[in-house]
Amino acid sequence: MQEEPHKGAASAARHYRLHGAMVPARPLEPALYLVATPIGNLGDITLRALETLAGADVLACEDTRVTRVLLDRYGIVTRPYAYHEHNAGEVGPKLVAALEQGKSVALVSDAGTPLVSDPGYRLGQLALSAGCKVVPIPGPSAPLAALVGSGLPNDAFLFAGFLPVKDKARRDRLGDLARVPATLIFFESPHRIGATLAAASAVLGELRPAAVCRELTKTFEEFRRGSLSELAAHYEANPQVKGEIVLVIGPPAEDAVPAIADVDALLTALAGEMPAGKAATEAARQTGLPRRDLYQRLIEMKGTNGD
Repeated sequence: MQEEPHKGAASAARHYRLHGAMVPARPLEPALYLVATPIGNLGDITLRALETLAGADVLACEDTRVTRVLLDRYGIVTRPYAYHEHNAGEVGPKLVAALEQGKSVALVSDAGTPLVSDPGYRLGQLALSAGCKVVPIPGPSAPLAALVGSGLPNDAFLFAGFLPVKDKARRDRLGDLARVPATLIFFESPHRIGATLAAASAVLGELRPAAVCRELTKTFEEFRRGSLSELAAHYEANPQVKGEIVLVIGPPAEDAVPAIADVDALLTALAGEMPAGKAATEAARQTGLPRRDLYQRLIEMKGTNGD
């Protein structure tokens, strides 16, 4: 980076364009502003977000090319500075220094709300540790858009980010989340969605309801709803998937938790037919209990029995 992020930025014209009219933006008080930006449709930006982007002394973003498209759409001439996982160690302290010198710093991600599955978390922690004010500017959010469009229960939900890439780790993570009494929300890549649905069907149960939410707010937005087994079968037959995906999985059925004696009997029977790891996975699929807990229980049982 050729220039310190707090030098020269304050001289930029503080205005934004809305419906052909130039609107002045007021200078902001010193703080780190976490500004949500559109996840696809640029019309989803909020007025408060526009005023913040135009009024901030410093604007930091993941990719200056992506953010420049948004700024040009609304006539904002502020120069954005790159802040991403590869330069966070160098640029983060400079941004905090700007805050300590009384500057206002706005942070945006490529899409959606900063700090949600992006490197902005590190900058937020640095700012708070330095005693700086942090202000969220709410707006577009892919997890929330997917949740409300999925048709699944939304009274309680858990955003779990990206699942592990490797199959065993992915299944273990799903097993850990199997009995969480909430709708589960994941980010997923198009080339892994089929494998993820197959794993989720095996671990969480074939009949558990889910929705694959693709290209949210964009031209080819799609909500595909069904059971995990139905969705897994669809993407196995149609593996050529494009676009950004949010996977939403409904909560577990409100059935009774299996009795300990019944779980032990099931583990004993399965362990007689297959290795401990596979036995725990199958028991998790049948009971909905976390695989990790079942595996630990099986090890304890073997120790007690002197095996």
